[in-house]
Amino acid sequence: MTEDSIRNTVIARAIWAAATEAIRDNIHLFGIYIDGVEVTQAIQYRRAADHLSDPADRGPDNSIRLVADKAAYVRVYVRGTMEDVPNVSATVTMQRQRYGVWVDSGTLTGEIPGSITAETNPTYATERGSLWNSLNFMIPASLMRGQMRHVVADAAGAARFAEVPGDYTRTIVGGMLPGWTDYALADAASAEFVPDGPTPAGDPLLLYFTSGTTAQPKMVLHTQQSYPVGHLTTMYWLGLRPGDVHLNISSPGWGKHAWSSFYAPWNAGATIFVLNQARFDARFTLDTLVRCGVTSLCAPPTVWRVLILEDLAQWPVKLNEVIGAGEPLNPEVIERVRAGWGLTLRDGYGQTESTCMVGNPPGLPVRAGSMGQPMPGYRMVLLDTEDREADEGELAVTLNPAPTGLMAGYAGDADRTQAALGGSHYRTSDVARRDADGYYWYVGRADDVFKASDYRISPFELESALLEHPLVAEAAVVPSPDAIKLAVPKAFVVLKPAHAPTRDAALDILRFLRGRLSAYKRVRRIEFAELPKTISGKIRRVQLRQAEDERRARGERGAMEFWEEDFNELK
Repeated sequence: MTEDSIRNTVIARAIWAAATEAIRDNIHLFGIYIDGVEVTQAIQYRRAADHLSDPADRGPDNSIRLVADKAAYVRVYVRGTMEDVPNVSATVTMQRQRYGVWVDSGTLTGEIPGSITAETNPTYATERGSLWNSLNFMIPASLMRGQMRHVVADAAGAARFAEVPGDYTRTIVGGMLPGWTDYALADAASAEFVPDGPTPAGDPLLLYFTSGTTAQPKMVLHTQQSYPVGHLTTMYWLGLRPGDVHLNISSPGWGKHAWSSFYAPWNAGATIFVLNQARFDARFTLDTLVRCGVTSLCAPPTVWRVLILEDLAQWPVKLNEVIGAGEPLNPEVIERVRAGWGLTLRDGYGQTESTCMVGNPPGLPVRAGSMGQPMPGYRMVLLDTEDREADEGELAVTLNPAPTGLMAGYAGDADRTQAALGGSHYRTSDVARRDADGYYWYVGRADDVFKASDYRISPFELESALLEHPLVAEAAVVPSPDAIKLAVPKAFVVLKPAHAPTRDAALDILRFLRGRLSAYKRVRRIEFAELPKTISGKIRRVQLRQAEDERRARGERGAMEFWEEDFNELK
């Protein structure tokens, strides 16, 4: 299948769920809608070629397919020629009972408060004039549901609000548009703040839109107390002190951005250092650390895995503390940082719904690969499937009383709030184990842990072993369906620069793992491919897992996929 064919064919069923996850993970990061570029880049056109032939992947008129079955109001992808475009309205109208949206005179309305405009965006054109068009569904529902009264945006972001109604102030940074107030005018404002009334500790402070299992993302509600005061645990974990210069690398839409770019340094009296770069550049970042005397650095494992590709010893940093968050830190990454800078990279754990729950604060001996121990104020337990405390199970927070840093609930959703906070524990959906000394060890998301030959497999453990191989830069492990064993571990691998994905590389990695993993844990299949990620850098294993299920159902392999049985050398 040619590249043009891919561009003019509707998104396939195999990556349907992946697109859903992109929406769930990222909608809150963009405020009102998903930028098609972000979604389509994650999908990887060149990998979609194997999944585009099923007639079920086409809508009633062969031109429309909704990206997400329960998030249909976010984005619709349309395939067709110029003549097909006028039929889009009719097609969506036919789907309204199923998806809860309909078209009337070019305006999408329905269950979502307010009007939603549709903008046809011809992203690609071929010699035949065919188009891949996308309808951007603007979502004033985000403002309506959250009762938002103020919007601050750069020039590009502000333009997206042109058709979004609502009684909210508009402030623009680095530009000027009619009806918008220039943020630079704040420089001339009075430094004296005069409150217009009391602010109780339990008053709402902020909402974070986070992924959910229905069309509408959950709105995590934090109060005037839960984040400012609750983040004393985060300050404790980071080890921030007055006078520190702290750089936090994270997206503004990620809860960790508020943790480490605002509340923890504010509580400590530290300087918040902001590094402005459109794309992460490891050498530029390292140069900046040295030039500006940054003393504390927190970044997701994705960034650390890129940084350790450089010879860290060549940068004489003034760092006192180095921290990772977002995903578990693999032991190999910790060792490489220690070798380069003589510093111990410390891990921590929390959620948008909380502040730092478990971590490795300064002074606690770090056990490579461990999440650490519970932070002050958080009474953590592990619950088995029958809600009994155990040494391995779902990580949960003891309530009654709830920790100060835990959310007040999900705004506008009493049922979800009751389910999360109405019992004896708040459950995180993450699985961990606890050793005899009280250290917690991450096993995986409840949905990521799988069984192979009836043995329980932790993707994180296998990924950590893969990262010890000198060729491997990143890896993600998912179950690959198998007729005999039900499933076997498969690794999607990204090699370090200057290394080619070849049969010999796959053989070397499989041999390497045989010396480090028990037979039932061994990776049996390897595919060299890019890893889909959220904007916060988390690997989207669900996308890999679902695409793998589809491929196995058709009896197909990836172009750069190798199975253990392919190698006589391993028999």
